[in-house]
Amino acid sequence: DGSARILSQKSEVAAGDVLATEKDSYAQINFSDGSSMTLRPNTRMKIETYSFVQDRPQEDSSFFRLLKGGLRTVTGLVGKRGNQDAYRIGTSTATIGIRGSSGDTLDCTQGCEGVVPGADKVEKGVYHSTYTGSYVMTNDAGQQIIGEGQFGFVKDANSTPQILPSDPGLNLKDLPFTLG
Repeated sequence: DGSARILSQKSEVAAGDVLATEKDSYAQINFSDGSSMTLRPNTRMKIETYSFVQDRPQEDSSFFRLLKGGLRTVTGLVGKRGNQDAYRIGTSTATIGIRGSSGDTLDCTQGCEGVVPGADKVEKGVYHSTYTGSYVMTNDAGQQIIGEGQFGFVKDANSTPQILPSDPGLNLKDLPFTLG
């Protein structure tokens, strides 16, 4: 409805909500299917859809739109059962399909200053690092599977997603806290 509120521990979020973090702040969201998401500093993310009913896996659906900044995802049951394409993250240049995995996604198409150290020095675009499982980065120009230990990158909506030879200097595995 356009209203703003400050969230705290145990706050509820719903489809349609836009979540934002500011400088030096993080937010962790835990979903009913067992998945979790950690928003990095200076991030905006919209929960487009989220549907999980324990006894109806065919109706599972999660779609999050990363508007700016970065987030870490750990999938739960959505994406592991029923439709493996049910868990997705949309960015300005590509959609990332998540398949029972954990990883980090950064939308740096407008810059990523303050999201992670060193992000202001990388080429503008969308970055993804996979820790477990696999992710699929897709746009109109093509698709790329990003496996464990790999870094994916796409410059814009007209560029084919690609695998980078190594971490471009983002050090995404480093978080200043331990996930519960």
